[in-house]
Amino acid sequence: MNPIDSLFRANFERSQAVKAATLAALLPAMLRAAEAMVATYQAGGKAIFCGNGGSAADAQHLAAEFVGRYLAERRPLPALALHANSSSLTAIGNDYGYEHSFSRPLEALAQPGDIVIGLTTSGNSANIIEAFRRAHALGLTTIGMTGQGGGKLREHTDILLDVPSRETPRIQECHILIGHCLCEAVEKALFA
Repeated sequence: MNPIDSLFRANFERSQAVKAATLAALLPAMLRAAEAMVATYQAGGKAIFCGNGGSAADAQHLAAEFVGRYLAERRPLPALALHANSSSLTAIGNDYGYEHSFSRPLEALAQPGDIVIGLTTSGNSANIIEAFRRAHALGLTTIGMTGQGGGKLREHTDILLDVPSRETPRIQECHILIGHCLCEAVEKALFA
């Protein structure tokens, strides 16, 4: 067998296994997350996403699904990714420390009733933990999307979606799948 063929097969098999384990372990928490997001939008709030590196790309991707559309042709829903303003991100990192790169814009942009979704495969990203601390001080609901165990973010999140894996690519694949499920759940609840 071709070694590249084996590599592809192994990656697909691991991805499928982690997705099945995620559904089995996290379905009740995913349902709570969907209910929280629907309630946020029904009350006129917005979704605020944050992440670093690949998780930043995933956070921005999911915010775009709400503002644009996921599957339904519908009005745009307010959502943003806190890292999308590179001038703000770098100024805050330089002036206050990178751990404040999300908490400071969150404080500037969040309103009562908003929801904060943080993506971190380790669960130990200091800037996301600090953002969740600030979110709780502001009375906001938080959803943490992490890898197995939730890391330090576990203590600071209202709804933990900790994918049962320690393999970063598998965790990120599940974060996007969970995010897409949340998008579709919101669309069905609000625009059915």
